[in-house]
Amino acid sequence: MGATIDRPPLRGAVLGLGMMGRHHARLLQGTPGVVFAGAVDPEGDRYGAVADAALVFSSIDALMPAARPDFVVVAVPTEDHVETVRALASAGVHLLIEKPLAATVEEAREIIGLCGSAGVRAAVGFVERCNPALAELRRRTQGGQLGELFLIATERVGPFPNRVRDVGVVKDLATHDLDLVRWIGGSRIARLAAQTQHRMGREHEDLVLVTGRLESSVSFNTIVDWLSPAKVRTTRVLGERGMLVADTLTADLTFYANGETSSEWSASQALRGVSEGDATRYALARREPLLVELEAFLAFIAGDDDAHVVSLAEGLEAAVYADAVLDAASSGETVRPVAETTGG
Repeated sequence: MGATIDRPPLRGAVLGLGMMGRHHARLLQGTPGVVFAGAVDPEGDRYGAVADAALVFSSIDALMPAARPDFVVVAVPTEDHVETVRALASAGVHLLIEKPLAATVEEAREIIGLCGSAGVRAAVGFVERCNPALAELRRRTQGGQLGELFLIATERVGPFPNRVRDVGVVKDLATHDLDLVRWIGGSRIARLAAQTQHRMGREHEDLVLVTGRLESSVSFNTIVDWLSPAKVRTTRVLGERGMLVADTLTADLTFYANGETSSEWSASQALRGVSEGDATRYALARREPLLVELEAFLAFIAGDDDAHVVSLAEGLEAAVYADAVLDAASSGETVRPVAETTGG
């Protein structure tokens, strides 16, 4: 039995103590193998996320000489990602960047270049991939439980979150769904059409409907809005043997099997179809997705190239798809996105 290699703890910090950043700060302060190096937010610790007030800084410049972090979780507004990465990558700091990777495809490419030139490890925080219901749904789908796949459908709706100022639902929320469709289906998006609505008087869209097809010929559709008075988060995968449905709010996964059908028609007249079969709700281990994501990132920056993180190339691909959705909605045309995955 080989000797255990004791590694010194990693020093981690978080930029932004808003809706996501405060939870990252909570986890960094309690995760084994991590020393909490501090947090940066010009508005201070308004949610009381940091136990030691001396570890709250007003700027990156104030954080760096005092904290000396090995890695940083970037949870600032999307429009500030490039500037933040430029400052931290040049200092040799590894980065977990909250989705979306960047506000534009060009900025996403720039972030990939900055991290590559600096030789730092970086990943994108698509926490939905760590939801136990979605992880198990993908495992069963990729394992062939449903047979041939027909459709992947997602719904992500709810009230407007006051935290969002710089983007609309496409880049803030639908990037989750576009990434999930690609990840679950195991195939790039070949084409898509979209519709958006602006009902809240904001510059950015607050509702989007997307329909399209993967390169594997699997169809998909996505509904996202900030207008619904109740929060709904579901992902449904339909195949020849039945349907898997994940509720990511409750982390429940249910399989609806196709029932057996019979027909008295002759073979030349019979129509292929399904009937309602057995439903099975799976018992899943429910660990906090954000903690699962953090653990994978820690393994990644420690040298595990097989750690289940979302690469910068995948973050760029999601940005390409988001721009394609906005282009399709603006033009009224079906768009064939070019998924650029090089550089990550």
